[in-house]
Amino acid sequence: MTQATAIIVGASSLLSREIAKQLAEQQVELALLSQDPAALSEFAASLPTKARVYGLEIENPQAVIQSLETIWQELGGAHLVLVNTGLNSYDPSLPWQPEADIITVNVQGFSAVCNTVFKLFKEQGYGQLAAINSIAGLRGGPSVAYHASKAYASNYLEGLSMHAQRLKLPITITDLQLGLLDKAAMQKSRLWLSPPDEVAKQVIKAMQSAKRKAYITKRWRLVAWLTKLLPEFIYNTRHWRTKAQRQAAKAAKNSTKE
Repeated sequence: MTQATAIIVGASSLLSREIAKQLAEQQVELALLSQDPAALSEFAASLPTKARVYGLEIENPQAVIQSLETIWQELGGAHLVLVNTGLNSYDPSLPWQPEADIITVNVQGFSAVCNTVFKLFKEQGYGQLAAINSIAGLRGGPSVAYHASKAYASNYLEGLSMHAQRLKLPITITDLQLGLLDKAAMQKSRLWLSPPDEVAKQVIKAMQSAKRKAYITKRWRLVAWLTKLLPEFIYNTRHWRTKAQRQAAKAAKNSTKE
C-alpha cells in the first residue's frame, strides 16, 4: 500500500467533511463511512483524490464489525482511521430511550469500531487510530449518558494505547479532545468558537504529530484544566447562559431594585 489511505467513520458531519477535504488536498485517498452514504456522494466526487463512500450501521455493533472488515479488504488496508461518531441530547426528566441510544452509539458502536480497527492494524503491522472526543468526559454533567460515554471513550483509547505498547506495535492512538463547542455556540462566544477549517487543521496537525491526546482548539486546554480543578460545589452550580438570558436576568434584577 503505497498511497496514503484514511477511513473516516462518521463522515457526514461538517467537521468530518472539512477534515476529509484537507486530507484530500494532501493527496490522501479516502473511505467515507456514514449512516446516509447517498448524502455524501456529491461531496466525495468533488474531492481532488479518490474517495469511496460506504454505509455503516453504527447502532449495530456486529454489523459495524462485518462492514469494517469488508471495507478493509476492499481498500487493501489503511494508514489512518478517524472516528467521529456520537449522539448527545438533554432532557431534564431523563427519559430512558435517549440515554439508551447514546450508550448504544457512543459506547457499543464506538467500541466495535475501535476494537475492530485495532485488530486490523495489528494484522497489518502499523496504523493510527484517532477519535474525535470531548472534554465533556472529564467530569459528569447534565447530559448524563453523553458525559459518561466520553469518559468511557478516553479510557478505551488509553487502554488500546497501552495494549499497543505492550505488544510493541507501531500503532498510534490519538484522543482528540474537542472543547464544549455546543455551549460556546449557544453563548455566541467568538473567543471559544473557531471556524471549522481551523478546527480541522488542528485535528490533522495533532494526528500527523502522532499526539496521544490533544485539545482542539488549543485554547480549550485551559478550560479542561480548570474543569478538573473546580471543587464539586462550584462545578455543580456553574451554568452557561446566552447573551439574551443574561440581559433578561440583568433587566429583571434592575427592575426589582427600582
